[in-house]
Amino acid sequence: MQIFKPTFILDPEIIRANISFMAGKADREGVQFRPHFKTHQSVMIGSWFREAGVTKITVSSLSMARFYALAGWNDISVAFPVNLAEIGLINDLTAKVSLGVLVEDSAVLARLIRELRHPVDLWIKIDCGYHRTGLQIEQTDEILKISRMAVNSPLIRFKGILTHAGHTYGAPGPDEVKRIGAESIEYMIRVKALIKEYGECLISIGDTPSCSLLESFSGADEIRPGNFVFYDLMQLYQGSCNFGQIGGIVACPVVAVHPGRNQAVLYGGAVHFSKDRIKVGGREIFGQIVLLNGNSWSDPWPGAFLVSLSQEHGILEGDESLIARLSPGQILGVVPVHSCLTANLMRGYHLKDGQPVDHMQGI
Repeated sequence: MQIFKPTFILDPEIIRANISFMAGKADREGVQFRPHFKTHQSVMIGSWFREAGVTKITVSSLSMARFYALAGWNDISVAFPVNLAEIGLINDLTAKVSLGVLVEDSAVLARLIRELRHPVDLWIKIDCGYHRTGLQIEQTDEILKISRMAVNSPLIRFKGILTHAGHTYGAPGPDEVKRIGAESIEYMIRVKALIKEYGECLISIGDTPSCSLLESFSGADEIRPGNFVFYDLMQLYQGSCNFGQIGGIVACPVVAVHPGRNQAVLYGGAVHFSKDRIKVGGREIFGQIVLLNGNSWSDPWPGAFLVSLSQEHGILEGDESLIARLSPGQILGVVPVHSCLTANLMRGYHLKDGQPVDHMQGI
């Protein structure tokens, strides 16, 4: 495969192994596996989940739900609060598939009830500590009001409560991830107890770090991890995965070499990787360098990182031995900090044998 510009390369064996790992874990723990497809956004990769027995999925937008409905998926949850401007699209989708939506506001639910044309699955979004969206347990009156409205509406199928413990991504290591994950489930159990009078209430949890590291999901009914399909540098340094589980790298051409400052410039910038960063050894980095070996890639080159990004440029900093072997036109691999944003920006992939892979944004 000839590479002329930044190209996201996937290792299908690693990705299939990641899918099998998480599907098997969900099966052993007796929870529903509803993976989040926002990371890969691909029909082909979605088919690999089907092969692992997955029948229910999560997406991050109604347009993504429509994309996967057209690909044959018929049980889809949208893990994003209902956008009132898209009620028409909700009605279009609920005429064709089983659609799950999130609310955290009784006024939003009231309008949804008024304008719905077909049944919809409803989840109440709960904030278990991330403080992005959702209701907290102290907002008991609103939780109860939404629950009451849901069970009394003929077009609402009340499913339960849903959370995303996104604060696990900022945890310094595995022990803290597991602590946050366990506390989140306990929090959801407490919320569930508030609305027990309204019948069955499922608990849905979501983040990749805790789903990767928790030994038990006791109390939860469903898990919705997404990033695990590729993993990335953030998960590696946090301890949520090992390097052998990282399923994709971005191949970038070298366009300039500056031996005097132990740097090189790659064609690969913020429009390819995003500005997401992590701290390694006290410095902020945007990716780590690997060497391409035919149809695969090496372990990370020690101390070689992307240290700066502008729109198209990426500044690589490494030791003298790495810089000495580089020349313009060479292709290097970069392990992204955040595979979800990188995949969305790249809008397509190639398998390591060169086969192209579809992406929602590239169709």
